[in-house]
Amino acid sequence: MRIQRTIFDWLTASAPLLAALAVLFFAFGSETEVTDYFATYRRTAPVLTPVFQAITDYGNAVFYFIYAAILFRAWRTRDAKLARFVGVYLLMQLIIALAAVRFLKITIGRPRPGVEGLYQPMSHSGSMHSLPSGHTTEITGAALPFALRRRRTFFSLLIGLAIGIVAFSRIYLGWHHPTDVFFGWLLGSVTGFAINTFAPKD
Repeated sequence: MRIQRTIFDWLTASAPLLAALAVLFFAFGSETEVTDYFATYRRTAPVLTPVFQAITDYGNAVFYFIYAAILFRAWRTRDAKLARFVGVYLLMQLIIALAAVRFLKITIGRPRPGVEGLYQPMSHSGSMHSLPSGHTTEITGAALPFALRRRRTFFSLLIGLAIGIVAFSRIYLGWHHPTDVFFGWLLGSVTGFAINTFAPKD
């Protein structure tokens, strides 16, 4: 029963992003068309660009403050479980959102949207580091554990909206293809499940 609830909360927290990706998949014939559409939209209706830029710049940072507050509370109350939760979060993010994502970006060498040319494996150029989306990996790994620990459907959906809007901002701003975001979500989900496994609430 507990495993079923965990999977349900994971899917609920993933639903907004997966729904957005599904719309893009069915509405456009290719990822190049997605890139061209949003590039045109940014030129013709630039009002949303600063909003999504702020989201992409500060969305993950919000969770830095949340985890810092939790760590401070753990120190004040001498709560070893809370301290372990933050410690596992930091460790998993370092392993997956930083090291693994960096390794994959360099190894795969996928061009970012709008960059001409083929894949360039082992490239150290930022323009060839599209896959996977690091922002998506990080936000999913940081936010998902709260949904898995709280086990409330509406709360999981709110977490999903936070994940979805940060991930979508990467597509809107032309930094990532939809599939980059999808694989970033998968990696972030691994982070979230690892945190929930090694730092359980109970």
